[in-house]
Amino acid sequence: MTIKIGILGYGNLGRGAEAAISQNDDMELVGVFTRRDPASLTLATPGVAVRSAQDLLSGAPLDIDVLVICGGSATDLPQMTPKYAARYNVIDSFDTHAHIPEHFAAVDKVAGENGHVALISSGWDPGLFSLNRLFGNCFVPQGTDYTFWGPGVSQGHSDAVRRIDGVLDARQYTLPVEEALEEVRSGSNPDLTTRQKHTREVFVVAAEGADTEEITRQIVTMPNYFDEYDTTVHFISQEEMDRDHSGLPHGGFVLRSGAMASGATSVIEYSLKLDSNPDFTSSVMLAYARAVARMSSEGQKGCRTVFDVAPAYLSPRDDGYLRSHFL
Repeated sequence: MTIKIGILGYGNLGRGAEAAISQNDDMELVGVFTRRDPASLTLATPGVAVRSAQDLLSGAPLDIDVLVICGGSATDLPQMTPKYAARYNVIDSFDTHAHIPEHFAAVDKVAGENGHVALISSGWDPGLFSLNRLFGNCFVPQGTDYTFWGPGVSQGHSDAVRRIDGVLDARQYTLPVEEALEEVRSGSNPDLTTRQKHTREVFVVAAEGADTEEITRQIVTMPNYFDEYDTTVHFISQEEMDRDHSGLPHGGFVLRSGAMASGATSVIEYSLKLDSNPDFTSSVMLAYARAVARMSSEGQKGCRTVFDVAPAYLSPRDDGYLRSHFL
């Protein structure tokens, strides 16, 4: 079947999803929906309408198999996803780990009552990294989990720096400490603090005459963002920022290390290296949108996470092909 996809939001993630649909022969983009002025957006896909997000909520539901929610932040997805799950099958990338259980409960209630499937927290972390943490705990029951992020741009941390008075632009990179990563890979199961696992590097464009010492102080002492890390701050020109820091690379590592019943050591490692975080995340979301469409066609309803999706649901190939080529 051809899966009719609607995209809500047209930032980096929405543009990535639009491009990724062209690589999936079983998907059709039927509309992009924005909370901005639709006339302000130009799509790469000819003949696809840009419409107001309000159109998704007015009148009868539109002919969309899965609405991929690419807009919204961690603070407004808890309102957005349940609202749209009342009318459509939906998928989001909610990524505040501590609040996933309450987000799940709210979305599950609405989707279940209205007969829709909603999948939350898709992407790579949460998402693929979550799966690999689960696999590691199942296969190495007595062990320790380790997650390293980067090297890559943290968009949330970059935004936090931009809110400081005197900052015109900023980009923050999370960097894994190589010595700590190698120690984990050795199977020694080290007890690592937050500071020992990662460092942060910040590039800042400051306004003319701004107090750079005060900006640095506010960055390195910022609670929940930088105060637990060794942080280096660089002040650069806007030209340097545009030239050297316009991309959104990211990635990381998930490891599980422990001893088997015999005493033998096992280390499981999964890693990603991404030139473009939004391009990859949107591609993951589309694979899970395919799963949402299939689960809905089977009569399922309610909220799901990546833990609830059989891998075969992600692929456009049939079961016979999967067994003969991948098993």
